[in-house]
Amino acid sequence: MKKIRKAVFPVAGLGTRFLPATKASPKEMLTVVDKPLIQYAVEEAVAAGITEMVFVTGRSKRAIEDHFDKAYELESELAQKNKQALLDIVQNILPKHVNCIYIRQSEPLGLGHAVLCAKPVIGDEPFAVLLADDLLDGTTPVMKQMVDCYDYYRCSVLGVQDVPRADTKSYGIVDARTVSDRLEQVNAIVEKPDPASAPSTLAVVGRYILSGRIFHHLENVQPGAGGEIQLTDGIASLLSEEQVLAYRYDGVRYDCGSKLGYLKATVALGQRHHEVGAEFTQYLASIK
Repeated sequence: MKKIRKAVFPVAGLGTRFLPATKASPKEMLTVVDKPLIQYAVEEAVAAGITEMVFVTGRSKRAIEDHFDKAYELESELAQKNKQALLDIVQNILPKHVNCIYIRQSEPLGLGHAVLCAKPVIGDEPFAVLLADDLLDGTTPVMKQMVDCYDYYRCSVLGVQDVPRADTKSYGIVDARTVSDRLEQVNAIVEKPDPASAPSTLAVVGRYILSGRIFHHLENVQPGAGGEIQLTDGIASLLSEEQVLAYRYDGVRYDCGSKLGYLKATVALGQRHHEVGAEFTQYLASIK
């Protein structure tokens, strides 16, 4: 009975919606209060018991690797100045038992291709996929909820939420039947359907647990929307031989790939921040 030990983080995208901020810095390193988006995603994976973090990167993404690496000069400076609290923050970005692996995606050929790049590290194990653009805020971390679901049903699980019908053209949309309060049996999945023809309004967000069999299907699907290898098409093919479940997670999603979603996340998490939350909340009230 294989556990979910590995998570894939596709981080090779160019982040064009945040130019010029992302011209020289990865979009995943944009900060919400004092932590970059990629750190929120990694912390969510760690909370789910995942120990192997596989980053599928591009040429301009060295900052992500540096963020999770040891920073000798910075740590030495903080130690010399007796700034122990800051030193602890820097040294504890990752627990000691967690490993980071970096794989280069040479061309931007789609999310499905990015996931396929991780095959040499994942092998035939089930694994998680987390998109850092989607900051999911739940009392219980969303990936932990999904891992618990996987541990019970032993099949691929997609994180989903309802979206306005007008927005289906921006998501992978599932056709599913209800299993329980939060769980749906996936019958079909389609990438970015026109609202008029979308099978439902149940959209896949940036959280997946996939069986190792997905790699066989990603190797054989034809390029789809935008001429890219779509993860959605691979999942649609996987449905021909395996059960896939859609899980309505308990939490709030902030689409930090959009400016508005990023601002919403900053306000929500800023108001809860242990250092500035109270004062920030007071400030927001003063400008309404």
